[in-house]
Amino acid sequence: MSKAKPVILWLRRDLRLADQAAVLAAAEAGPVIPVYVLDDETPRHRRMGGASRWWLHHSLASLDTALRAKGSRLILRQGVCADVLTDIARETGVTQVHALHHYEPWWRNAEKSLAKALDLHLHHGNYLVPPGSIRSGSDQPYKVYTPFMKALWPHMPPPKPLPAPDAIAAPDAWPQSDTLADWKLLPTKPDWAKAFVEEWTPGEDGVAERVAAFLPRAKGYAEARNLPSEEGSSRLSAHLHFGEISVATVWHAVSAAPGDHAVFLKELVWRDYAQNIILAFPDYGKSNGKAQFDAMPWRSGKAAERDIAAWKQGRTGYPIVDAGMRQLWATGWMHNRVRMIAASFLVKHLLIDWRVGEQWFWDTLVDADYGNNPVNWQWVMGSGVDANMFVRIMAPLSQSPKFDAGDYIRQWVPELAHIRGEAVHDPDDYGCRPDAYPAKIIGHRDARERALAAFAQVKA
Repeated sequence: MSKAKPVILWLRRDLRLADQAAVLAAAEAGPVIPVYVLDDETPRHRRMGGASRWWLHHSLASLDTALRAKGSRLILRQGVCADVLTDIARETGVTQVHALHHYEPWWRNAEKSLAKALDLHLHHGNYLVPPGSIRSGSDQPYKVYTPFMKALWPHMPPPKPLPAPDAIAAPDAWPQSDTLADWKLLPTKPDWAKAFVEEWTPGEDGVAERVAAFLPRAKGYAEARNLPSEEGSSRLSAHLHFGEISVATVWHAVSAAPGDHAVFLKELVWRDYAQNIILAFPDYGKSNGKAQFDAMPWRSGKAAERDIAAWKQGRTGYPIVDAGMRQLWATGWMHNRVRMIAASFLVKHLLIDWRVGEQWFWDTLVDADYGNNPVNWQWVMGSGVDANMFVRIMAPLSQSPKFDAGDYIRQWVPELAHIRGEAVHDPDDYGCRPDAYPAKIIGHRDARERALAAFAQVKA
């Protein structure tokens, strides 16, 4: 009997072997050539940002190690995905490709292009249910989260996760591969990611450790997730984004832990919701969900640019905002409650287009995601198809004590580390602002009045 032809396993944001439908299908079909293509051309302006590239480097290294333990390896190539995979198929005699569905508009276009050249088998596995499968009674995609969640919930729990194959057969000959170092994904001059190594361990082993650390705390998630000074978050977002663990695995692990985990599980549903939004509205990353906000009189010019720079650097004079922005720069991650406060501050206090902030997060977050980022920014802004009202303007100086952010501020804003008690939330008001820390770039009341005046032009 002749040996089966090799098949290509096309990997993107699904960098795992366990509970990975494309891996299992490819392993059953024949010898497997696992391929990751660094494609900066297909996404165009949505090429991965710097923080994501740091994560990708380490995640690919981890995956290659896991593949070699199964008798395989990872092939690395650079270029347009459809062209590169077609070239590899021509070199190796492959006609069949297995991959997981992806829903970013550029990946959907790439899948269509590749399917014209090769026998492409797409499998589900990045979300709780296939995006687009939960629809309203009139067979329309849901725009609002709550009815979407209620419609999805009866389909839960997701299927139990499947283990990785015991072995993955190798082809008789391997195609040429780049080395990971060739891609220069890691920053060097300067190395702004030094602290990332202490904070993160990308890959399946790293996420297993992260899940194990979270499970004992999961029962307190509903309250602790809002407290920046506590370790209340799961910190699984980047691992989920890169597909180092399936969302089904997370669901079952957390559900089995003691306590009521509905709040956490609904956050996983929000992740599905965001993907359904970009499937229905592919331009959501650059277009307002509500067209009325196209007329928003955003600030521009030198003063606005100075304010944007101050926001990015964590020099706004609002301690909780500055702590979040500095945590983001140092670690590639920001506490979720603080993300909302920092985003609201940019679009409402500073009256800067939400797309400016979304692009900054795209470059600096290790969990930058085309679904979550625009959906969350437009929710805060008020321009989304499901969103907070614009007139609900977060007050950072109230949010900070409300969510007990004092120790968080002291950690990330060292100029304020010596300030005890409530004064750390607003040292200006308490008359103890050190000279090294900037004064507020705008007062809360003035910012609120300016934002409401701008919104009045949109409503007119």
